[in-house]
Amino acid sequence: MTAVKGSKPTRLMVVPYRPYARLLTWAGFALAVVLMAAASYFLGNHHGIGLQKAAIAERDQLRLDLQRRNAELESLSQEVANLKLASEVDKASSEGVRSEVITLKSQIAALEEDITFYRGLMAPTDNRRGLTIGSLDVIASGAPRRYDFKIVVQQLATNHQVLNGLLQVNVIGHEGGLTRSIPLKDLSPQIEDESIKLRFKYFQNIVGQIELPEGFEPERIELTASSSGRDGVSVEKKFGWLVHES
Repeated sequence: MTAVKGSKPTRLMVVPYRPYARLLTWAGFALAVVLMAAASYFLGNHHGIGLQKAAIAERDQLRLDLQRRNAELESLSQEVANLKLASEVDKASSEGVRSEVITLKSQIAALEEDITFYRGLMAPTDNRRGLTIGSLDVIASGAPRRYDFKIVVQQLATNHQVLNGLLQVNVIGHEGGLTRSIPLKDLSPQIEDESIKLRFKYFQNIVGQIELPEGFEPERIELTASSSGRDGVSVEKKFGWLVHES
């Protein structure tokens, strides 16, 4: 064999001819990939199921905790409501007792005053006999500058006879910086004359309503009572302007 000058000889290898070997190689590679994918899927699915179960268990536990908290909150709310109701009942009961005590004290004071009044009528002292002005009450009516009044004129005696006489009532105050005296008849629609007629054996009540004019500020009430007859007397009494609540 004649060698060609200037070129390197090429070495050749003879291999067996296998037309399906490459195909089998690619098929094996593809199968391996599929198996790895399937394994990954099953492993991931198994792990995901585990996580899902844990999440569901945790959710159920949270629901139970929430129900328990709600039950505790409802119980506490009911307890607070019961305590509040008990407090209100105690307060109302206390206020009721206090109001009843005040009412009873007022009734006792009124009864004691009545006893003193009738005792003085039936058994007066030596220096307190004859015509006298017993009491004067001015009571708020709830309307502005309008008041109820009650005057008691009485006879202190051991042997009571019918007494006749007159009573004059004037309200003294200030208006426009000046002192002013207003007869009761000008302030009360129930009083028709400046001299109120008296006729009684033990006592007489004069009641009505006073309505003060605008700008007039009362300071006191002056009363003058006089009895007629052979032993007639005249008495005077002044009361400061004191208004009682009804």
